[in-house]
Amino acid sequence: MAPGKKITAKIKKTLPVTGPQAPTLSELMKWYCLNTNTHGCRRIVVSRGRLRRFIWILLTLSAVGLILWQCAELLMNYYSASVSVTVQFQKLPFPAVTICNINPYKYSAMKDYLSELDKETKNALETFYGFSEGKSKVRRSVGDGNATGSEFFKQIPLLKFEDFPKTVTNLHSGQKRKIEGSVFHKDSSIVNSGDSNDIIGFQLCDANNSSECALYTFSSGVNAIQEWYKLHYMNIMAQIPLETKEKLSYSADDLLLTCFFDGLSCDKRHFTRFHHPLHGNCYTFNSGENGTILSTSTGGSEYGLQVVLYIGEADYNPFLVTSTGAKIIVHDQNEYPFIEDIGTEIETAAATSIGMHFTRSRKLSKPYSDCTETGADIPVENLYNKSYSLQICLHSCFQKAMVDSCGCAQYAQPLPAGAEYCNYKKNPNWMYCYYRLHEKFVKEQLGCQQICKDACSFKEWALTTSIAQWPSTVSEDWMLRVLSWDKGQKINKKLNKTDLANVMVFYKDLNERFISENPANTLVILLSNFGGQLGLWMSCSVVCVIEIVEVFFIDSLSIVMRRQWQKAKKWWNDRKREQMGKPSQASDLDRQGHDNPVCIDEDLPTFNTALRLPLPQENHLPRTPPPNYSTLQLETAFAEQLPDTLDVGQH
Repeated sequence: MAPGKKITAKIKKTLPVTGPQAPTLSELMKWYCLNTNTHGCRRIVVSRGRLRRFIWILLTLSAVGLILWQCAELLMNYYSASVSVTVQFQKLPFPAVTICNINPYKYSAMKDYLSELDKETKNALETFYGFSEGKSKVRRSVGDGNATGSEFFKQIPLLKFEDFPKTVTNLHSGQKRKIEGSVFHKDSSIVNSGDSNDIIGFQLCDANNSSECALYTFSSGVNAIQEWYKLHYMNIMAQIPLETKEKLSYSADDLLLTCFFDGLSCDKRHFTRFHHPLHGNCYTFNSGENGTILSTSTGGSEYGLQVVLYIGEADYNPFLVTSTGAKIIVHDQNEYPFIEDIGTEIETAAATSIGMHFTRSRKLSKPYSDCTETGADIPVENLYNKSYSLQICLHSCFQKAMVDSCGCAQYAQPLPAGAEYCNYKKNPNWMYCYYRLHEKFVKEQLGCQQICKDACSFKEWALTTSIAQWPSTVSEDWMLRVLSWDKGQKINKKLNKTDLANVMVFYKDLNERFISENPANTLVILLSNFGGQLGLWMSCSVVCVIEIVEVFFIDSLSIVMRRQWQKAKKWWNDRKREQMGKPSQASDLDRQGHDNPVCIDEDLPTFNTALRLPLPQENHLPRTPPPNYSTLQLETAFAEQLPDTLDVGQH
């Protein structure tokens, strides 16, 4: 034997073969794997079968690799003391700016269509309030007017409530009568401090059922006249073709006098026209229809949009609008400009500066919030051909309900496919139906507010408005003369400053604010919390969890299934033997010795497995009997007792 092997054999005989003092590295590693708290290493040694050992080796090596990688990342982040400062100047995309004249159509061009309505309105004012053009303002008594009645007063009669709300007087015919129906006060926010006799309104009835009526009252006669006029005005405009209405409204040359953007001159070619039902021809700067969206690289009023508008107050409709100026709205290129809802009014004879702050917002969809990404999941048709928004959904939903309930579309909103705008001739009942439907919409009884959702992502421009007198007194004369020359008028007929409005739209700074929602609990945080709890209370890791799954689920289930299979197999064999008349044999569980399944294993039987052997049965097989210890005799080596033992015994 070689000297080295002799030394190893001698060490094995004199030293323990396990533990840290093991003579070989393989035995040392085996001892470590059996005694360490690292679960993966122990499972490599005690697992039975090559497949399980290979799986545990793979899992353990993967876990070690992940630990080394994460520790390296943590060390690199810890020792990296570099600091980076980035200063970035970027160009912000300039929004679309839509401008409309408050007066939708030139009054001089609309006189042929509105002559009868204007005549009846003037007669009503003269009858009710003693107002007349070019005459003394003497209030006429009710009934002194034309009692024959006109088409407009027959459709919607104006009423004066004397014994509110029971007795009314028709202000056109002078007839008094009792009236019944639901009362809707249109000026609920205005306190009527006057006498109840001052309440004026009109009655709308169902054309198919005259007993179904609704009374609409107003605290102010101005509001009552305007609302009455607008109803007839929409009825007239609904019958005029779109091409004709575009010609009756303002052209780009009429509305725009001068234009500057980012310090450079611009003109009507940078504006896109679209027709709004309530505001006529509107013009959008930087609409992006040609595929190009302008941007600005510097904040401040000098680098934004500056336009001078011609308002033309003398050509305003006196009954339709009571204010002078323009309306402007800042919006994204893909959004529809709801100028009637959120438009900013521009004052004449003044310079209006509008500073902007840009904000992009992003909300999380389900399950974090009830918003929609594109509106495709909303069962409402988008009538505006623009990107989804809550306003588009609400207006489209109401228009659809209007078409379904009243048989025609409301004039202020886009037409659905196959529908027509409401008018007296084809839809005599549309006004009553519209007011009833609008009442349900306001009370959220149509279901539109429940169906429509907020958009998950949207852009917003916060506006700050300031106004200054323009032009100044010292520069008024020459500026108006130059602008009159640019307008193409004669020098001796200069423009009036009340016909002009100066507008500046610009970024106050180029800081873009982004608001985003992030989930408070992610999968990574959830796993980290689980790992923290398991490590704190059970000193458990991912490998430990896999071990628990293997033992308590896979192995336990296999043992239960194997025992059930053995019982079922025994029952089947016993049944077959009973049918064949053969005696039943001992089951596998009754076998003893090395035939016992407990000892059948890849490893040799140990003391622990021997302790789990079943006890022998009474009808066990005959074996070699144990020796009779009582028959054993010990023969002494000496025939007689030794003398020295006798002396001890005597003492």
